[in-house]
Amino acid sequence: MTFRCSEASRDRDESLSATASTVPAFLLLEDPGPWGPDILRSRRLPDALRATLRGWQRDLGLRTLLIRRPGRDPGGPRRVFVASARHAWLETTTVVDLGEVGEFDLSGVRGPDGVGLAAHAGPVLLACTHGAHDRCCAERGRPLAAALARRWPEELWEASHLGGDRFAGNLVALPRGDYFGGLDPDTGPDVVARYLDGLLDLSHHRGRSSHAWVVQAAVHAARERFGALGVRDVVVRDVGSDAEGVVVRLSVRGEDRVARVRTQYGEAAHLTCSASHAEPPLRHLVTWLDAP
Repeated sequence: MTFRCSEASRDRDESLSATASTVPAFLLLEDPGPWGPDILRSRRLPDALRATLRGWQRDLGLRTLLIRRPGRDPGGPRRVFVASARHAWLETTTVVDLGEVGEFDLSGVRGPDGVGLAAHAGPVLLACTHGAHDRCCAERGRPLAAALARRWPEELWEASHLGGDRFAGNLVALPRGDYFGGLDPDTGPDVVARYLDGLLDLSHHRGRSSHAWVVQAAVHAARERFGALGVRDVVVRDVGSDAEGVVVRLSVRGEDRVARVRTQYGEAAHLTCSASHAEPPLRHLVTWLDAP
């Protein structure tokens, strides 16, 4: 098969804006692989832990990812991270056996104070290389991961499925949960360097995972309209609705702005390499209620 969802997305000139997976919190487990298509069914994880992980996902909104250093070094203790994208904290520990993670108390993952592990100054950079889930993730993700690892060897990890296969190479920066797509070994280092300096490249920024898609659309539109490229330039104050759509109230560099977001369907397409049928992607139309 020669179809590649990432190439088709580029041919459609598909916007990356407001496509970040909606994930409030992450659990990262170091495992050298190989990884199967669905990590929560993977026999590489103990049976009891898989059941616990599914419960945490259901009850806490906690997304589990497997991570590894490029090269799949299996030696020594396994690294574990817990991150809240909503509150932008990141904690870490190591375990001898991943089964130990099932004994963790992660009930505080929704709050601002962490879950009691060691604070990690961060950032953690996750490049999706999960080829068993989608071919594009491996073909575009592994060269990206290798390029980033040469510059940020301590921060960069390969990761299992992040979401949005057609936007490969995909990257997530924790603890904020900022998603980036369409990266390659040439563009990736520049985008990451700008991000670590506190600036977003809007041509590759997919959104922040703690925000719903309509909110991601409003934030992106605000950054674009008002030139608010600083990571902390835009703060979401409130989300409501009126008869015409979702109303998002923002603070943009200290100025109050109000956006209305309406959602439509785009033209149907095959959105992953293995998709059996075409689906219409979402499109978000943003208008401003407080500015001409």
